[in-house]
Amino acid sequence: MTNQSYSPSWPAPRANSPISSTISLPGSKSLTNRELVLSALAAQKSELRDPLDSRDSNLMIQALSQLGTKIRSTPNSLQIEPQALSGPAEIDCGLAGTVMRFVPPLAALVKGKVSFDGDAAARNRPMETTTDALRALGIKVVGDSLPFEVHGLGKVIGGELTIDASKSSQFVSGLLLAAPRFENGLTLTHVGDQLPSLPHIEMTLECLRNRGVQTSKISDVSWRVEPGEISGGTIQIEPDLSNAGPFLAAALATGGKISIPHWPSVTTQVGDQFDGILQRMGATISRTQGILTVSGNGEIHGIEIDLSQAGELTTVVAALAALADSATVISGVSHLRGHETDRLRALVSEINSLGGKARETPDGLVIEPAKLSGGLWKTYGDHRLATAGSIIGLRVPGVEIEDITVTSKTMPDFVSLWNQMLGVAS
Repeated sequence: MTNQSYSPSWPAPRANSPISSTISLPGSKSLTNRELVLSALAAQKSELRDPLDSRDSNLMIQALSQLGTKIRSTPNSLQIEPQALSGPAEIDCGLAGTVMRFVPPLAALVKGKVSFDGDAAARNRPMETTTDALRALGIKVVGDSLPFEVHGLGKVIGGELTIDASKSSQFVSGLLLAAPRFENGLTLTHVGDQLPSLPHIEMTLECLRNRGVQTSKISDVSWRVEPGEISGGTIQIEPDLSNAGPFLAAALATGGKISIPHWPSVTTQVGDQFDGILQRMGATISRTQGILTVSGNGEIHGIEIDLSQAGELTTVVAALAALADSATVISGVSHLRGHETDRLRALVSEINSLGGKARETPDGLVIEPAKLSGGLWKTYGDHRLATAGSIIGLRVPGVEIEDITVTSKTMPDFVSLWNQMLGVAS
């Protein structure tokens, strides 16, 4: 399996004046990969319009193709023709949590062995909830973390299942996406101290409902998916609102203005919460005819915020907090220690390496005002660490991003879009 190679450090461009730009974002990774899985399980062909083209989505396409699905790429769309799932297969998860958590339940529907592995860093990511869940459903699984094997029987009986998804809501979504193909469907219940990123579970349920699957929310920690057909059809993928974060933050960091077209009026994406968060930090925000515009005046204020349901926004909030005029307290994000890297430790290390004042708490971060200076910002193979450093570099001269190529995980065009925003040549 592959490891990403490291490129020479990238000098994060500094903004010498307030920016004013309109940025069109690529499609949502979360929606693209959920719809790819459902398309592979559907009864008819599907077309995904404006899907994300990134390392994570390409790894999902490769995984589903390994299981027999026919996927053809055309300009701005993917054509998916479902086939009977088949093995044996070898799945490269890279560092994509959606691949390592969404595809194993599909592999349980395959008769034969499906092997999973990924990048070296992926071997440290929690997987026991998925492997234990499949065993509870009667499937033989060898291993509890990458690499592991799923020995499917060609069918899954389903029924009732209890799991602990405290470390990631992806464990829930992966099982729910496959559940319509289980003979008895699935009643899934979470037990544990916390359940992060509930909006991602609602996104999964909405994707299922939009394809004709009968679902119900029994409680905040229990869901039912009935067995039945998954319909095909044409699916429009929303722009990725989490990936909008660094660009929206740039308006505050530079005292400028950023507009994002095609911002949905109603969405299950957690990135929509940037609207309220950035206003609390000093931004002015307007929505006009599907365009979200964020304006800053050069002031950034610290906040106290629980990001338990929007953990993927933490790196953007932390980067702005490092530039703020008062302290920021982020809570509810202990699960970020099990993402692409330990994001809490990494953020503290890198902010402090530039002269900042950050520390970990049991479930989050405290970041206090400090004068920052330039230096190397390490990325730990994590796309969101790379973009966080880029935000700080807009105001602090001399910031060097260790490996900007890690942004290819969800946004391969990040550098060109960043330069476009700043009005400079790539």
